[in-house]
Amino acid sequence: MKIPNRLQPLLDDGLIDDVLQRLKSGKEADVYTVLCGDKIQCAKVYKEATQRSFKQAVQYQEGRKSRNSRNARAMQKGSKFGRKQQEESWQMAEVDALFRLANAGVRVPQPYICIDGVLLMELVTDAEGAVAPRLSDVTLTEEIAVADFDTMIRNIVRMLCAGMVHGDLSEFNVLLDAEGPVIIDLPQAVDAAANNHAAAMFERDVNNITAYYGQFAPQILQTRYAKEIWMLYEDGKLTPEVALTGLFVEEEHTVDMGSLMDEIIAAEDEYYDRQRANKERDEQ
Repeated sequence: MKIPNRLQPLLDDGLIDDVLQRLKSGKEADVYTVLCGDKIQCAKVYKEATQRSFKQAVQYQEGRKSRNSRNARAMQKGSKFGRKQQEESWQMAEVDALFRLANAGVRVPQPYICIDGVLLMELVTDAEGAVAPRLSDVTLTEEIAVADFDTMIRNIVRMLCAGMVHGDLSEFNVLLDAEGPVIIDLPQAVDAAANNHAAAMFERDVNNITAYYGQFAPQILQTRYAKEIWMLYEDGKLTPEVALTGLFVEEEHTVDMGSLMDEIIAAEDEYYDRQRANKERDEQ
């Protein structure tokens, strides 16, 4: 096959020995299988910002901080150098997330190196050694759906315990290997504590996964893990092995409209009394 321009330097430098095939073309990157010595690995080639359909939305970047103040200023100004740094920051966010989550026990591909917009990482395979399918491409039995859903919820909990929310989690960025689901595609992952949109993103992630597995095991659709897990996180009680029920009851508050209106009227009377007192004082 024709060697992609972004992969040629890695061939020239001996980081990879051959490009085997393109696995997929995604909204932010193209993914290839490559030969490194006697091992087949995965090369994720990030697209330029102008070619991506998934934009670096402000809500995903909120809370991310550059360690270099000069780079941070350049990114804020939007200079050519700043845009280059923004691109590198976007790419390195996935590398950092993969290392961080792998260390936290989350099932993600093992990253190796990211250089010049190319991420080399583990190739996830199925029981026969073939490229693992995406979750969206498989049909599950009810039993497997229930078991894999439990695995996914546990991985989502571990992610949040590590301080991260995927931000774009669905059946399209989960692979199914011989041992179960593996989470992929993390350049948009957000800091759970520093991003004001994290709670909403987390709920969307969990609801997407719940809806997918619920196709095969309808009882899953009755669970409320998103709100239960986030409440435990906010209360500082979330741990990787915390006991979950899948239940959550919204607190309901009855509003006494009569008392509320009395308070509003009293506040208005107090305001006008102050206005009159100030006017009388000024006229004296």
